Amino acid sequence: MDDNKIIALFFARNQDAIRHTDAAYGRRLFCLAERIVQNDQDAEENVSDTYLQAWNTIPPQRPTHFYAYIAKICRNFALKKLDWKNAQKRKAEIVALTQEMESCIPDTARENELDARELGRLLDAFLRTQTPDNQMVFLRRFWYADTIGEIAARYGISESAVHMRLNRTKNRLSAYLAKEGIQV
Repeated sequence: MDDNKIIALFFARNQDAIRHTDAAYGRRLFCLAERIVQNDQDAEENVSDTYLQAWNTIPPQRPTHFYAYIAKICRNFALKKLDWKNAQKRKAEIVALTQEMESCIPDTARENELDARELGRLLDAFLRTQTPDNQMVFLRRFWYADTIGEIAARYGISESAVHMRLNRTKNRLSAYLAKEGIQV
């Protein structure tokens, strides 16, 4: 079933919307959550919470890109779960990703001058200036939390090529943000 029909089921308050969403995207959502929380039970719980949140927000929301909408919900639940489980001690891979991005994106929690939405808008605008290949490598690493090896395998390139693309993209992002008046 296509996304528009699934969304129509949500608007009709038909519970088949959840079943069709699970059939179309359940495995992808589970993999996304599991990559972050690294626990099958927690990942399943995040996916269930995602369906409930989608049910509660559609309507009034009518997402243009349905998978991106539910993936964002799932990712946020997974990150919250990770924070809750690890309060002071963070999972190494997520910490590494965060530290990897610190060099080119300011910490909005410490510096309230930059609104998180504005940073998101700038990041989106920056990514639109990149090649589709570089966009996907960047998103696979920093949105989906794929490992360098997984990205290399997915796109049929070497791990060193992935590192090089990510470093160059991060450098261009730093320059872009500086041009926009954001000091890192």
